[in-house]
Amino acid sequence: MKKLLLFLLLPLSFPVFFSSAASAQQTGQPNPAYQIFETRTGKNISTEELVKNLRKIDVLVFGEEHNDSVGHLLEAEILGKMIQAYPSTALSLEMFSTDVQPVINEYLLALISEKNFIKEAKAWNNYKDYKPLIELAKAARTDVIGANVATRYSNAVTMSGLDQLKDFPESSKLFLPPLPVDTATGRYHEKFIQTLGGHDMGSMKIYQTQNLWDASMAWSVAKYAKLNPNRKILQVNGRFHSDERSGLIAQLKKYAPRLSVSNISCFSAESADAKDLSKFAGLADYVIVTSPAKAN
Repeated sequence: MKKLLLFLLLPLSFPVFFSSAASAQQTGQPNPAYQIFETRTGKNISTEELVKNLRKIDVLVFGEEHNDSVGHLLEAEILGKMIQAYPSTALSLEMFSTDVQPVINEYLLALISEKNFIKEAKAWNNYKDYKPLIELAKAARTDVIGANVATRYSNAVTMSGLDQLKDFPESSKLFLPPLPVDTATGRYHEKFIQTLGGHDMGSMKIYQTQNLWDASMAWSVAKYAKLNPNRKILQVNGRFHSDERSGLIAQLKKYAPRLSVSNISCFSAESADAKDLSKFAGLADYVIVTSPAKAN
């Protein structure tokens, strides 16, 4: 009954997606809307196999492209299957900040309206893409973690650097990861500068902001895991934060070195050359290449 309830809550676009997936499985062919590659073996696997592989994993980090419609559908499919296989799996999101956790909890308990939730939790403009995740968690009565740092703190760092956070009152620091935040340079910094388009006077402060986001999400996951041992966590964030197991994952290893972590890098075939998958092997444990045009 619980499984039925979970999937009845999904939006109308999901039945077509899941029907396509089921049809592909029956014929033994890859789903035309996406392919999941296990980089360790090079095999094309199903979402069921991916979830089964998580038996000894504490945290699955799903690195998405925020505008990838198929990626969003897969997030909900994977969360639903994780909840079925591993009851009480928690959901952690970049898309909500630590200071709105009470609002998230109130909505999950059906104490406030969706309208108030969206407004007061400061949901992203594309909340419709993440709504299925929230509704799955709500139906399963599991937790949702607002993992990111509030915009006011990241703006302060972008303007004045990480040292500015030391001047905030202690009550504000309850919503922040432990200070100082590690901003180690190296491959992650090089990739960040390349993405930014070159080095300039303000790039280090922006990089510090990036590290603050990573640290906040990692600290939120680590705190939850400590308070809720043996519960699995699905962490969803932009893939830059977790590709190559850097950024958020590197920070998480510092906060909670004993947690076992797997990651997904999910992107549209339109944004990369999906023909040569070998070059993506270093991105993640699982690479998902999506084809939104083939989803229907």
